[in-house]
Amino acid sequence: MQNQHTEQELLNEVPSLDLADFTSGNAEKKAAFVKSIGNAFNNIGFVAIKNHGLSDAHISQLYALTKAFFEQDQATKNQYEIEGLAGQRGYTGKQKETAKGFSTPDLKEFYHVGQELAADDPDPIRSEYPDNVWPTELPAFKEIMLKAFYTLEEAGKNILRAIAIYLELPEDYFDEKVKNGNSILRPIHYFPIENPDAVPADAVRAAAHGDINLITLLMGASAEGLQVLRRDDVWIPITALPDQVVVNVGDMLDRLTNNVLKSTIHRVVNPPKAQMHTSRYSIPFFMHPRSEMDLTCLESCISEANPKRYEDTSAGEFLTERLIELGLLKR
Repeated sequence: MQNQHTEQELLNEVPSLDLADFTSGNAEKKAAFVKSIGNAFNNIGFVAIKNHGLSDAHISQLYALTKAFFEQDQATKNQYEIEGLAGQRGYTGKQKETAKGFSTPDLKEFYHVGQELAADDPDPIRSEYPDNVWPTELPAFKEIMLKAFYTLEEAGKNILRAIAIYLELPEDYFDEKVKNGNSILRPIHYFPIENPDAVPADAVRAAAHGDINLITLLMGASAEGLQVLRRDDVWIPITALPDQVVVNVGDMLDRLTNNVLKSTIHRVVNPPKAQMHTSRYSIPFFMHPRSEMDLTCLESCISEANPKRYEDTSAGEFLTERLIELGLLKR
């Protein structure tokens, strides 16, 4: 019983790691980081990372601009919801996304920022990715959001290098696969509900789901609410400290590693009814590879004890299927 209690305590905690240990050039610190992040992703699927590159001042600017955009009137926001983009750039309105397996839309609205490609970037990348959409009412929006995008992308590349080493792959295994990847920075507004009794009983800010991508990097939200489903089917709260980003495994990495690294189910629960009239803001960075990445399970992750779980697919095919399931893309 004592050992079980100790494991239970460990499972309650999301490991806190320092990315500087991986990038410092110190072989012992690097190896310890690789072991710790691999073990965490093999178990709970989440870690908290410091020294990720975002400053406190930058994060404050990000949240101020996010709040300023979503506080605009609905007609102004609607100008930035572009038909035909499946919500992949610009604004997506309230209750437009429904988690896989659910019928009631999430109580949120969001904005998508993707790669800002240069004129000399090659096709098919340029023709595949839509142009970013920038709100003219907020002149600083583009600069601040893109700075966050590329800062978190760089942190994500280093985390993927650590994962590659843990999987006994070449350290640069993911580098070319995520270069000009289809990643997304998503400012989210979980909007106030003035009359909670008027929304469906099963309506929540974000229903239980796994992320589509390789890894997600999430800076601290403006309010509590994020929960992760532990291996014993108990929901536990996850809160990043001010100097941390929370990083979790997405479904693409889960598929690639045949569930060796686990895409953990998580959700954002509603606050108590008396606080439903308040907003919650969150800004995750979803790190995607390029669409042609092969997600076929790695042979090294298939064994008699862990037989192949997933059909072969590419990142692009998998993303398309999930966007259809979320209701953002029509067949």
